Amino acid sequence: MTRTIVESKTKTAIIGFDQPFAVIGERINPTGRKKLALELEVGDFSTVEADAISQVAAGATILDINSGAVFANKMSEDPRYADNNFVEPPLMRELIKRVQAICDVPLCIDSSVPGALEEGLRAAEGRPLLNSVTGEEERLELVLPLVKKYNVPVVAISNDDTGISENPDVRFAVAKKIVERAADFGIPAHDIVVDPLVMPVGAMGTAGLQVFTLVRRLRDELGVNTTCGASNISFGLPNRHGINDAFLPMAMVAGMTSAIMNPVMLPINQKKIAAKKESIAAAGIILPEGLDDETFVSLFGMGSTQSKAGKEMEAIRAANFLMNNDPSGSAWIKFNKVPGDDAGGRGGRKRRRG
Repeated sequence: MTRTIVESKTKTAIIGFDQPFAVIGERINPTGRKKLALELEVGDFSTVEADAISQVAAGATILDINSGAVFANKMSEDPRYADNNFVEPPLMRELIKRVQAICDVPLCIDSSVPGALEEGLRAAEGRPLLNSVTGEEERLELVLPLVKKYNVPVVAISNDDTGISENPDVRFAVAKKIVERAADFGIPAHDIVVDPLVMPVGAMGTAGLQVFTLVRRLRDELGVNTTCGASNISFGLPNRHGINDAFLPMAMVAGMTSAIMNPVMLPINQKKIAAKKESIAAAGIILPEGLDDETFVSLFGMGSTQSKAGKEMEAIRAANFLMNNDPSGSAWIKFNKVPGDDAGGRGGRKRRRG
């Protein structure tokens, strides 16, 4: 079986066909998170540290560290900050330093800037996953030597100089090209984790079927592990968690072995709670006195006031159990155990001794 080994100083994560599905936590990424980018610009890493802890608690086995921040305020003062090659290398180094200080899971170093990738490789303890290389010639020549030099596995994204093809055969050909070029550098196929690129099913009705077929080919013909941006499949649709919950187990059965995703169900904020209470009051419903916020949001199916493992994690754990990658269902039982239950479970009865 193909096994991709990713390590921290003290822990090992194995991505493989015979292993539990590997969850790569995606939240340490300032792209599209204006508040986080502003914090990083002033040297505030509190959200990064909180995201690292919450993702590991929710079940992430690897943490993705992305340094793609835009420092708009500094840019107006110093034009060098308009260049990602200037911003990202030192930021990547500091991000990894901060996360490693509080978490011991392996890391995935994520950047489009080669200098940031190398800074991450220098700072990371153990054997991180590098994210990423594409089929573009320039990218192959920049990234594959780093993969070889530091002896690390790499995510290979199935697009090249022509862009992202909607044809799955073209995406397979790009993946094959990357695997073959990596072999020229002495990089084995088990150190290549292919991202076949998941298209939104809302825009392309065959997107799910495409990726399942493509993942099977990647497993059977190239013998490589696979990953994806899991939430891409549901982009633009209502109830995205419902689509994701179905997609992930189906992808796992097809042979996908990991995903870059958010494992955390984010807490409900006070603004949403207040708005819900107003709508309930307008409908003439009287709530019990002293009803706390956590009970309230649970009662009305709003989620939780605390960061918890998301529904996608529940689907993944169930699929691991059903695919016999969770022997005896121990991880599933632990995940669903109600606090205060005894070892016999809810329906267990203690035997009286005579």
